[in-house]
Amino acid sequence: MESQVLAEVILSALKERKAFDIVKIDVCEKTSIADYFIVASARSSTQVKSLSEHIEEAVEKAGGTLLRREGVQDARWIVLDFGDVIVHLFNDETRLFYHLERLWGEGEKISNPL
Repeated sequence: MESQVLAEVILSALKERKAFDIVKIDVCEKTSIADYFIVASARSSTQVKSLSEHIEEAVEKAGGTLLRREGVQDARWIVLDFGDVIVHLFNDETRLFYHLERLWGEGEKISNPL
């Protein structure tokens, strides 16, 4: 699946489940590990986990494959690796601490905080 299409499937799934502060960062010129990082926040660890499950289902339904998943046990920061697109799901506190956008660039803001 083309990385842009995959990113759109993921963004749609995040919006459906009320993720907030969603950012898509084009990293294809900065690293060879992916074309896009998608970063999103949730209000609680329960919502972080729910978002990850919903994204996995949406991508699988669209014909994509999850390569690796990390952080599900604590659900403060879950990373979903779909190859060309890597998703970072955070609770509020953890996102503020790591602030990935600072490292990779601000990216395209997809939604505003609630």
